[in-house]
Amino acid sequence: MTAVAGPSASLDAATWDGATDELVRTLRELIRIRSVNPPLPDAPDGELHAARWIAAYLTDLGLEPEIVEPFPGRGSVHARLRGDGTGGEPLLLLSHLDVVPAPPERWSHGPFAAELIDGYVYGRGALDMKSTVALDLGVVRLLAGEARAAGVDPARDAIPGLRRDVLFTSTADEEAGGLAGVAWIVEHRPDWLRAAGALSEAGGVATTIAGKRFYPIQVAEKGYAPFRITVRGTWGHGSMPRDDNAAVLAAKVVERLAQAGPVRITPVMERFLQVVAAELPEAAPLLDALAGDDPRRAEAALAAACDAHPARVLRALLRDSISPTVVRAGIKYNVIPGEAVIEVDCRILPGTSPEDMEAQLVDRLGPELAAVCDIELIIFGPSVESPAEGELYDLLEATIRDHDPQAIPLPLMAPFGTDAKHTIAMGTPTYGFSPLRPAADDPYLELWHGVDERVSVEALRWGLPVLYDVVRRFCG
Repeated sequence: MTAVAGPSASLDAATWDGATDELVRTLRELIRIRSVNPPLPDAPDGELHAARWIAAYLTDLGLEPEIVEPFPGRGSVHARLRGDGTGGEPLLLLSHLDVVPAPPERWSHGPFAAELIDGYVYGRGALDMKSTVALDLGVVRLLAGEARAAGVDPARDAIPGLRRDVLFTSTADEEAGGLAGVAWIVEHRPDWLRAAGALSEAGGVATTIAGKRFYPIQVAEKGYAPFRITVRGTWGHGSMPRDDNAAVLAAKVVERLAQAGPVRITPVMERFLQVVAAELPEAAPLLDALAGDDPRRAEAALAAACDAHPARVLRALLRDSISPTVVRAGIKYNVIPGEAVIEVDCRILPGTSPEDMEAQLVDRLGPELAAVCDIELIIFGPSVESPAEGELYDLLEATIRDHDPQAIPLPLMAPFGTDAKHTIAMGTPTYGFSPLRPAADDPYLELWHGVDERVSVEALRWGLPVLYDVVRRFCG
């Protein structure tokens, strides 16, 4: 471990080695719990199982965790470590227990085997987001151990050196909008979430570009507004082709909606691009092209400047995006379908309402196609944003720099949604901050919800003292 002038420096190398080993063990145990959302038929209580495992772990640390199960099998867990009360509202360590499905056929290692291979922990949730759960538990374990070493009860007495409380909350159902998890907690147990600030997933992770390490910190996320489009055609015999075949009309709908829309740079993304351009002068033409009025020039500049995956991410963050994801039509090969259903995943920037997004869909379709389409909003989650300045955000940037003097931290918006939609709405500023320092060639972004999801032990080893220092400094 590199010497750092921070609270983590008070703990010796052997302590950090032991803490990292325990973190890896914890992560592997969590991955083995198949807390899939939607629940697996043979593991319907996966999230509750994970919540109970964590509660037992916290109990062994001397804490008094609570579990709620508002819906069968959908468990969430919480614990509180106390400060002396002089520092203000708590700091929330927020995570989720559920993971997306992982069909094993294409994995080189079982998605729930949690194998440790060549310095990497493999498994569904290794990144999203059981590694963050393990990091949070690693910090809680250190704080509780320090309390016991000082002869105080970590469940009821102030942790030595803490002026604020630390909340640990890990929820069910984040991967499906949080209605069976954080949304229920907001309404029924807001004390589990109300804090001066919260740290959650998808930020503080090193991304190497042109030899420089950038650490995006998630301060905002796009909203979601998926729509169901029912295309009306005419039923008929397959032997007599017709223009109003609903499958043919649906193909035209998909083609028009799949085209990238106009660029709109939000203040968060403008600051992100300015920092990148300042550090990488060769990126300045890209910024100029993106800010211009010609979408073809912007797209060409983006394709030339970025690899495929970063380009996809950046492209999504600079516009309201539309992804056709479900297409259903037809009942038999010789029957022309009179109806088709298309579902589109729309992710919206701050300032775009569901009505605005629907108007964009209609405009893309054009009068002729729109006239045979019924458009229905499926669900809506607003875009949210926390300040990219202030005591907590500034501390996140400073702590990253302390642990990596070459770091370039900067704010970023996420293209996806998280539980932050609920915590920010209730007044808790929430930041994506699960610090990791993966190798420069690690395909970090491509592994989220992907095959062979994995995280390196060295990335975790770097991240644990970073998170510890943020907690100690903000709450001390």
